[in-house]
Amino acid sequence: MTGTDEMGAVLTPDGVRFRVWAPHAVGVTVAGDWNAWSPDTDALIPEDGGRFAGLVPGARTGDRYKLVIDTGTRLLWRNDPYAKAVTHSAGESIVCDPAFDWDDDRYQTPPWHELVIYELHVGTFNDAPGGGPGSFASVERRLGHLRGLGVNAIELMPSAEFGKDFSWGYNPAQIFAIEEAYGGPVALKRLIRAAHAAGIAVILDVVYNHFGPADLDLWRFDGWDENGKGGIYFYNDERSRTPWGDTRPDYGRPEVRRYLADNARMWLEEFRCDGLRWDATSYIRNVDGNDGDPAGDIPEGWRLFQEITTDTDRRQPWKLHIAEDLRSNPHLTRPVGDGGAGFDTQWDAGFVHPVRAALIAGADEQRSMETLRLAVSHHTYGDALRRVIYTESHDEVANGHSRVPEEIAPGHAANLWAQKRSTLGAVLVLTSPGIPMLFQGQEILEDQWFRDEDPIDWSKEHTHAGILLMYRDLIHLRRNVAGITRGLCSHNVNVHHVNDTDKVIAFHRWERGGPWDDVIVVVNLANRSYDGYRIGLPRPGAWQVRFNSDWRGYSPLFDDHPSYATNADPLPADGMGWSGALGLGRYAAVILSQDQ
Repeated sequence: MTGTDEMGAVLTPDGVRFRVWAPHAVGVTVAGDWNAWSPDTDALIPEDGGRFAGLVPGARTGDRYKLVIDTGTRLLWRNDPYAKAVTHSAGESIVCDPAFDWDDDRYQTPPWHELVIYELHVGTFNDAPGGGPGSFASVERRLGHLRGLGVNAIELMPSAEFGKDFSWGYNPAQIFAIEEAYGGPVALKRLIRAAHAAGIAVILDVVYNHFGPADLDLWRFDGWDENGKGGIYFYNDERSRTPWGDTRPDYGRPEVRRYLADNARMWLEEFRCDGLRWDATSYIRNVDGNDGDPAGDIPEGWRLFQEITTDTDRRQPWKLHIAEDLRSNPHLTRPVGDGGAGFDTQWDAGFVHPVRAALIAGADEQRSMETLRLAVSHHTYGDALRRVIYTESHDEVANGHSRVPEEIAPGHAANLWAQKRSTLGAVLVLTSPGIPMLFQGQEILEDQWFRDEDPIDWSKEHTHAGILLMYRDLIHLRRNVAGITRGLCSHNVNVHHVNDTDKVIAFHRWERGGPWDDVIVVVNLANRSYDGYRIGLPRPGAWQVRFNSDWRGYSPLFDDHPSYATNADPLPADGMGWSGALGLGRYAAVILSQDQ
């Protein structure tokens, strides 16, 4: 809600109006820079619903403050739950002016079928080893790299205020405050403005499945609790339990759901984010993050999904809500009117795990083409855009796992096998139906695993310039930049060739069919090459090679096995009326389409 009902510290022509929910408080005052931190000077007036509000004429932008909550037996000095900036996670709240010069920002989010997402961590994306973490400003300085790569959306790992300066961000202390070590709210708005000017959408990770648990002023916020639990913002029974602490928000309280809904709206409207990626949604809808577990279900968590996605669809329907659920539950992306949660898309565990397994396996006979067929083609969600597909994410390259090249060749992530097979993963991500996503540094063969104090090694931008070029070429094909691969933007796929003996798979992508539309992708996951490998083709005529991953321009280690244009012969194969023979390198992929 907004206007006279707005929570937190709101600037007015007459001062700052404060409003807070503290239903068990006897009284609330505001202490800050303007009143020499007096807990007795500026009292808030009780309102209905356990809220306290009042205008403080002496407060102004930039003032530090605390809410002083009188429980009847003691005074609790608390940060404002709605504060948009804090001095640090255990410090003071800061009065912020939401006004910002967006420089006539008329940016429009790309159509979802053209999206290519790049997940990044602000603290390590563009930072020098030693000292503090990277910042929104340092990310801004690398936007040229991202634009040149061809990605048109960045997904920022959580940037709400967290404990200490180094973190993945999944331990939010203040969900409305922007991490001060990253630069605070104005710096984030500058980054979003610059990204939009570069044609890049900004999606933000939000963490609504738990808070903290460190530096958490919301804990027993107004002094009340039950069962030794967290008080008004949290469940005070067994539903409080999460893998990250007993800090699951109480979605059954309208005030807590509003708190989260106001937060989502702030990111999408005040900060002009183009979408939100919700962390671990399975733990919002079920105590243990399970499907098929009615006893553990949290129906009010599902209600939270529906309220927020419905609000966004009503106000800004072009903005994305992405669920990281990883349970392949189709109801998450079904419309609210059909009982679904209303998410637009979700991370697809049915893609990442089998594809990584096929790439990482040490022996060719361990690679299952049938499993790959299912990963490329399955539409559990009824619509290809209902899934986000990837081989690397912050979770997949940490927590006991490494980057794909590192998994393929531990300690030798730049060797021939690591380069060849990891880039086959990129081919599958960028040619399969779905919304493709890369993780920071993937395009320059970053090695080892993700750590919040280990910055990207940007010298690899030159060391592996050819790999970077390959990613750029694949992204341009995926987005149909040259107008010759429209089928890669579509929903349609037919995995028509599955050769588990020789470890070759091929699939057909198309929108309406015809020249510059029909696309054939052939992937060889074996250590042998072919001068004339025959596959089925959907149309007669000449088929042009648009991409050959074995080109030596991508890496001096590659074989440069030739793959030339092929003419479709009237020889039926793979359920198609025509077929053609093409050159195919070992651990290589070829992409074809037609000119006429």
